[in-house]
Amino acid sequence: MTSRDAQTRSENRSGTPLSRRAFTTAVGATAVTAVGIAAAVPAAGPGNAAAAAGTTADDVTQERPFRAARGKHARRPNILFILGDDLGWADLSSYGSPHIRTPHLDRLAAQGVRFTDAYSGSATCSPTRFSLYTGRYPGRTKGGLAEPIADRSVGLEPTHPTLASLLRGVGYSTALIGKWHCGYLPDYSPTRSGYDEFFGNFGGALEYYSKLGLAGEYDLYEGDAEYKDLRYYTRVLTERASEYVQRDHDDRPWLLNLNFTTPHWPWIADGDTEASAEIVRRIRAGDRSALRHGDGGSVEKYTEMVEDLDRSVGEVLKALKRSGQEKDTLVFFASDNGGERFSYNWPLAGNKSSLQEGGIRVPSVLRWPARIDGHQVSDLPVFSPDWTATLLELGGARPDPAHPLDGISLAGYLLRGETPKERDLFWRVRGERALRRGDWKYYRGRSGADQLFHLADDRREQADRAKADPERLAELRASWERTDSGLLPYPTGS
Repeated sequence: MTSRDAQTRSENRSGTPLSRRAFTTAVGATAVTAVGIAAAVPAAGPGNAAAAAGTTADDVTQERPFRAARGKHARRPNILFILGDDLGWADLSSYGSPHIRTPHLDRLAAQGVRFTDAYSGSATCSPTRFSLYTGRYPGRTKGGLAEPIADRSVGLEPTHPTLASLLRGVGYSTALIGKWHCGYLPDYSPTRSGYDEFFGNFGGALEYYSKLGLAGEYDLYEGDAEYKDLRYYTRVLTERASEYVQRDHDDRPWLLNLNFTTPHWPWIADGDTEASAEIVRRIRAGDRSALRHGDGGSVEKYTEMVEDLDRSVGEVLKALKRSGQEKDTLVFFASDNGGERFSYNWPLAGNKSSLQEGGIRVPSVLRWPARIDGHQVSDLPVFSPDWTATLLELGGARPDPAHPLDGISLAGYLLRGETPKERDLFWRVRGERALRRGDWKYYRGRSGADQLFHLADDRREQADRAKADPERLAELRASWERTDSGLLPYPTGS
């Protein structure tokens, strides 16, 4: 990147003169929000559209490029970190969905910062969770090589420091509610990796009513003991999370990882008891593909599930407000990876499992009323391990020097307006590789061809610049290979 490029990016992120890209991002962000609300409520004026979508006029105020609010002081924040499961980048109306209404998540974004260039740590469920819990590339650990974990042979080693264990070490209460997907009992569990409490499922998917997993096992636990509840899973998790955020924590700050399985397959919405019964019948008959529900689902059903996720997040946020802790609680919402086959990812190419933008770029919003202003949008490239480093710093915890983080803390950017040093974002999955530096992305897909894209001009990754800029391509490829050389190799034959 030229010195002029660096100056332009620095000015953009510090909130002074806007570059062409920053101006386009700001205007585009406003347009996206307006399009999402207008599409949800056709033929309505701005005020009526906001009311019908469940927002207020203030919620649809024009976003502005992010600028840190200075001079505020606050206690260490409570942390409510919410993950959707296989939710696509544009599946929220605030990110451009023309047919899915998400007023609660849109309001959350309007009250804080919406990130346009935020990424997951990997392209599937469990590796991303490894990257979030450890703050490191999934390939640093044996369990992170599974894409995703599908048996009991690997998991997150209890001896490895985690976001939860490090925050617990400085006085936080810690809980994980929902999907763990970092290993199975008896060797692996959230309660062995720093969480005081766990309520949820161990595996990658479950049938929403029966709680049967991929192998037909019952998969709902409180701690390490089975817990029987045959109600719709999203309702159960919402109820538990709402109770947790309203609890008296004896003046201790708390961390809650709330990991919904919605809108991951099977494509069952609340009330779909007949579809549930049919999938259960197939699971018990030995059909290992039943949960994947390859013969079911639709855009309409997927829409119903995403809107239910939005309502559920809204219920938890209302409970948080009732508790009186809203101001001092940092709420973060994202997806664990890109969307599946019914997801709306436009204009991105690729879906879950791919290192194209649609497989790893995810909706991400952050709200912390005590320290961060609302109605803001950031185009800073960030990924899952950065949030680990950021939350540790905000919580007053230090990383374990024996397990150095691969993410960087964004606390200085968020609270003091510091411009983060430009660095590479790295991804590796079997058969694919990717690296982002500034606006440039190096990508090699399963065809084996090296490609180069300029994301600011080509988010859809259709204009391959490899032949036009071979020196840049070689530089980014060499950087990817240097990082890769320090990671664990995939098992032979995998």
